[in-house]
Amino acid sequence: MASTDFSHQMPVAGANQAGFERSKVLFARIHIDLPLLILLIVLCASGLLILYSASGQSIAMVQKQAIHYLIGFTVLVVAAQIPPRIYQLLAPWAYLLGILALIGVLVMGVTGKGAQRWLAIPGLPRFQPSELMKLALPLLVAWYMATKGSPPKLFTLAKAMVLIAIPLVLILKQPDLGTSILIGTSGLIVLFFAGMPWWIIFSMIGTVAACAPLMWFFVMHSYQKQRVLTFLNPESDPLGSGWNIIQSKTAIGSGGIEGKGWMQGTQSQLEFLPESHTDFIIAVLAEELGLIGVLLLLTLYFLILLRGLHIAAKCSTLFGRLLSGSLIVTFFIYVFVNIGMVSGLLPVVGVPLPLVSWGGTSVVSLLAGFGIMMSMYTHDVK
Repeated sequence: MASTDFSHQMPVAGANQAGFERSKVLFARIHIDLPLLILLIVLCASGLLILYSASGQSIAMVQKQAIHYLIGFTVLVVAAQIPPRIYQLLAPWAYLLGILALIGVLVMGVTGKGAQRWLAIPGLPRFQPSELMKLALPLLVAWYMATKGSPPKLFTLAKAMVLIAIPLVLILKQPDLGTSILIGTSGLIVLFFAGMPWWIIFSMIGTVAACAPLMWFFVMHSYQKQRVLTFLNPESDPLGSGWNIIQSKTAIGSGGIEGKGWMQGTQSQLEFLPESHTDFIIAVLAEELGLIGVLLLLTLYFLILLRGLHIAAKCSTLFGRLLSGSLIVTFFIYVFVNIGMVSGLLPVVGVPLPLVSWGGTSVVSLLAGFGIMMSMYTHDVK
């Protein structure tokens, strides 16, 4: 029996590899990390497919989300062209602008769904200043810690904590407990990468745990308390506050391994699942494409995390490493929190699934963050 000769295929594979390497060099010259860009494009394309089903086959919503992606990738490219030294110069001003915008929300913000979180400026689309703070806060803390060196002194950490606390208090006033915690976490991650001692980390955890009863009685609003109670026992109010999480877990469980098929889900298509195109969109994916679909999406997120950590490790400056590390780890935390709350492992805090859930400001701010990461990396790598 004649053996098959595969040697003629080897030059083709080599040519493809060489072509990819040339493309990486070309994109590096324009300060774009090609592997990360490809992963983000695949994620956003997947988001459009999921959104089409989750929105009840709304072409208009998919088209608008595609415009959000287009704006976001444009911002990414522009952000990648700005040298890191410019970001260092802009850091305090971006933070100050974000603080003023958050104050503006409290003074003249737009109210929706019982919260005052949006700012409407004539001539501009309505936006959430808290989304801008997701970039401005880690940018400022990374700049501040880079000027002080690593490991940081205790007084330096104390001042950084104050800088983190200011936007947290303003966002809590909106009120938006979930976003305030996540934004605060992005600043704390910078401190962690800067070398904050473990005894301080454990002391903070202990302090938060000790203050939990005080927060319950004096800080948390009634609807936030209800979310915690619903998390502990959603069946206590199956037709009220427990409806979302019960329907979400039903959708996830009914999908099984392979799912019911794209656009064939009953919980989402028959509108049993609320917020199916925003916070609970992964429940739609789990019902229609099953565990396999969820694992594929998680694999995509994991590859983005690995590439982001690679970028952070390869940055030559402390500022670049701190900022890139914070942005990519915070991105992964968003994924973890969303999936945790949709599956009933965490309280519902209104965190969308990054770059998949419907949204404009969040998409642009996240892609801008990836553009900043690329700037930190490609301006160093020659």
